[in-house]
Formats: sequence, C-alpha cells, structure tokens
Amino acid sequence: MNQVKGKVALVTGAASGVGRADALLLVSEGARVVLSDVNEEAGQALAREIGDAARFVRHDIASEDDWRKAMAAAQDRFGRLDVLVNNAAICPLGSIEDTSLDTWRRVMRVNADGYFLGCRFGVQAMKDNPAGGSIVVMSSVAALGGLPMMCAYSGAKGAVTALTRSVAVHCKRNGYGIRCNSIHPDGIWTPMTQALVPDLDAAALDIGTDPMARMCQPEDVANLVLFLASDASRFINGAELRIDNAQLISGL
Repeated sequence: MNQVKGKVALVTGAASGVGRADALLLVSEGARVVLSDVNEEAGQALAREIGDAARFVRHDIASEDDWRKAMAAAQDRFGRLDVLVNNAAICPLGSIEDTSLDTWRRVMRVNADGYFLGCRFGVQAMKDNPAGGSIVVMSSVAALGGLPMMCAYSGAKGAVTALTRSVAVHCKRNGYGIRCNSIHPDGIWTPMTQALVPDLDAAALDIGTDPMARMCQPEDVANLVLFLASDASRFINGAELRIDNAQLISGL
C-alpha cells in the first residue's frame, strides 16, 4: 500500500525482535531504512535480506559519536531523515532491593541516555524538512504501571515517556512539524523476553493463535510504528499509546 513511500527511517535495535519487524514492515510499505544495532552480524544479514532500501550501521545508542555516524549514514545514503524509531533497549531483572547502582546506571545509559540522544539528533536532522518528521519512542506499560522486578527498566521507560512529551511540545511550539509519540507494549515475544524467561512455553502462551489470548508479537508493535511513521497520523503528537490487550487497566 506504500503508506510510507519515499520516507527515510532510522530504526535502532533493528537486528532482531521489534526493531527487525519495524524495519521489514516500513520497507514493505515503501520506506528506505537505516538499520542500527550493536549486533553487526545480524544487522548486516538483515541489510542483505532487504537489499538496496537498507543500510546497516553499527551503533551504540548511548554514544554521541555513534549517533553522528548513524545520522551521516542516513544523509549520505538516502539524502535525509523522516522517521526515527527509538527502539533499542536492555532489560535486566531486579527489584529496588536487589538492583545495584551499576545496573541502574547501565540501564539508564542505554534506555534513557540513548533515547535522549536519539531525540536530540533526530530533531536536528528533521527540523528543516518541509514535511517535518516523526519520532517514535518505544516505552512500555512498565512506565505506566508497577512492575517490581523491573526497577531500572521501569525507571528508564518512565523517563523517556516524559521526554516524549517534552519533545512533542518543543517541536510544536517551534513549528518544526516533527511529531513525537511513545508506544507502551506489554510483554513482547522477542529474543530479549525469551532470554529473561527461558522456561516459558510458546505453545502454552498461544503464541500466534488466539489474537486476544496471547503475548504481544513484534508485528503488533510494528503495525503501530508504521501508522505513526505515516502521514495518516499527522495530528497525533505527544500521545502515549498502549499495545497491551487491556492488561494495564485490568491489573498488571
């Protein structure tokens, strides 16, 4: 349907999971994509799979220098940037009592500092675009509810949820035409989730069967990312959009 035909997107954490699903769907709908990840082997493989519409760049999202390189890759290969998907993250488990300061700082470095840098570089790259742009921030229901065993992760996702609102208002008041919205999924069936809970049985969770009685899949998130990247969402700005099958309102 070419919902994002001609747009250029940068997706962080694109080598696997939600980022991979985002990139594949955006390309299938007409976008060209910079694939950003620290996993060079998987990222390069995805770039080869996609072909000319993709370029991979090794990218630590907590590094300013790496953000400069990623933005330069978009400019050099495709001429501009229209969409930024802040997706890469880490998620070590731990409550307030057993999360060390080192773990807290490590999570904040990636999940908060990395998203701050993404928004800052994204605004700089897109603010002069005649058609503006879209920044999609991958948050979590952990930012809206209470998940005791995800202390650091919840803190970081809460931070980037507030950051999203700040960026949205800043861009609106300055007339940049850049929208910034956050997505809040429940648990997603990805390699990161599987590593956290290796004993989970996909069959028992109805993965891929009943659409209302299963875990969230990467494609569920990618569909919303596509909408927010497209012009169909042109009046949606500063929103907090849950993808959780009513999990938050029924009790996490």
